Amino acid sequence: MSNLAKKLQQDIQKREIQQTKTAVERKVLFSPGEKILALLFGACICIGSVQIVSNAAEIYKVNKGIQDVEAQIQEQQKVNGDLTVQVAELSTYERIWSIATKELGLQLNDNVKVVQE
Repeated sequence: MSNLAKKLQQDIQKREIQQTKTAVERKVLFSPGEKILALLFGACICIGSVQIVSNAAEIYKVNKGIQDVEAQIQEQQKVNGDLTVQVAELSTYERIWSIATKELGLQLNDNVKVVQE
């Protein structure tokens, strides 16, 4: 083969390589509109997740407050029950009679007449 034939063959091979390089185009996986939609979808998912977590935290706070109030109510009911028992003990007839006779010097008179209307 002559030099001219080799040179011609090399030129043809270079053109084929150049043509194949220019012919290969990179295909875009997602269009810009699809990318924007995916971004908006991801943002909505993130915002929704944050909203759910914040609602759960708020519900926890409210439940904690309810439990605290219920504990205070039970404590107050216990105090009220104790005071009711104390009132019952202090208002017995025997105790009132002993205070009236000993401390106040009162006496029961049998000659008392009951007047009815």
